Amino acid sequence: MDLSFIKTLGLKPENAGTSTGQKYLVSDEYITSHSPVDGREIGRVSITTREQYEQVMEQAEKAFINWRMMPAPQRGEIVRQYGNALRENKDALGRLVSYEMGKSLQEGWGEVQEMIDICDFAVGLSRQLYGLTMHSERPRHRMYEQWHPLGIVGIISAFNFPVAVWSWNSMIAMVCGNVCVWKPSEKSPLCSVACQNLMQNVLKDNGIEEGVVNLINGDYRVGEYMTKDNRVPLVSATGSTRMGKIVGAEVASRLGKTILELGGNNAIIITPSADMEVVLTGALFGAVGTAGQRCTSTRRLIIHDSVYDEMKEKLVSAYGQLKIGNPLDETNHVGPVIDKDSVNTYLDALKAIENQGGKLLVEGGVLEGEGYESGCYVKPCIAEVTPNMDIVKTETFAPILYIMKYSDLTEALSIHNNVPQGLSSAIMTDSMREAERFLSHEGSDCGIANVNIGTSGAEIGGAFGGEKETGGGRESGSDSWKAYMRRQTNTINWSEELPLAQGIKFDL
Repeated sequence: MDLSFIKTLGLKPENAGTSTGQKYLVSDEYITSHSPVDGREIGRVSITTREQYEQVMEQAEKAFINWRMMPAPQRGEIVRQYGNALRENKDALGRLVSYEMGKSLQEGWGEVQEMIDICDFAVGLSRQLYGLTMHSERPRHRMYEQWHPLGIVGIISAFNFPVAVWSWNSMIAMVCGNVCVWKPSEKSPLCSVACQNLMQNVLKDNGIEEGVVNLINGDYRVGEYMTKDNRVPLVSATGSTRMGKIVGAEVASRLGKTILELGGNNAIIITPSADMEVVLTGALFGAVGTAGQRCTSTRRLIIHDSVYDEMKEKLVSAYGQLKIGNPLDETNHVGPVIDKDSVNTYLDALKAIENQGGKLLVEGGVLEGEGYESGCYVKPCIAEVTPNMDIVKTETFAPILYIMKYSDLTEALSIHNNVPQGLSSAIMTDSMREAERFLSHEGSDCGIANVNIGTSGAEIGGAFGGEKETGGGRESGSDSWKAYMRRQTNTINWSEELPLAQGIKFDL
């Protein structure tokens, strides 16, 4: 297999994993990155020590003092150049994402394109950090609000989007005047070093001091350095609901802020009027894309009983045509899951389906033999279930699709919303009434609600996030930039008197 893209990105068998922006710090302990594609060791990344973390934070605090005073459009220019660096390295970085994480090459390239898109968005945003002006009730007074950067933004990202989610946060945070400290998943550390290598080049070319964009690497203990650190006013964390509850409680205990992007249990409601070809495409990619390891992966299909048998037949037939194998081979649809722990979680879910009375329409299992030596390739499967089964309400990060029936839209909405998670959702219909009801107050309770597209794959222009156990945070587009800033209300008295608000008299 041609792995020249690793060298293109400046990666070596031993890669430093702690960076103060333009300089790497090396420790004596390492994370070894193995590809789920073939089990091969790709390289090692040093684990951030407590002492190195303190060096990073000291540099970040110093850098913030000057970075915040740089005009926002100039900060945007740095982000613009980083976007260009990503364009030049899209192929190599996309291949690394695919090889280290296991998603298809098309999805790897797509993830880097998402980074490029958010850079473009952030560049425009750097000239649009608007505040409001308001009329004062007092004569010759002016009121307005403005936004200031928070300081150090901590970013904890997950393995399934090893580069894009960092960029959603960091590019927005940077143009807002913040400095960033990134703790990536220990399951995909080389992707983070590659991104930092590219960023270092841009920062050096522009004479930007140490500490603006920083990298720390390690397991959850390194993440805890940030969650417990009063110098980090905002922690944006992506991962499981279990992890999010720990991070949220820890940061809240010191009155810090969080953006939490956690679990999803996403469903598509399929109505009698739906275009079945559109349904099939949306459901299939949503269920098996990234081997079911997206937070927006389609996990449940809620199908009207009048089209249930037809849809079931089409799905089973389509699953029979899926090609599973090396994700760098573009003829394959599905790659591996991230590691053997994920394989075991998948197998446990299959047992739970059968124990709880579900029926496997497309059998699951672990693939063996030539091309599957890593032990991380599993079969995408379909299970016929009832909506109240415990396993159906649980997010399993694997390509398992649950299908179930409904008889009217009220029932479908009840089934749809009766799970702890609330990230992404969709309805497939040609009925305006059904679509509008799904989007209304009595409809989907998710942060994302789509009509005639699937649950998976969000554009960067809209704010991304969910409700309930998904965490409630928002990243990326729209006005989510406000989460990375503090609002300040200003009142200016340009009169020669001092009238008090609400007409209060305080005469001596």
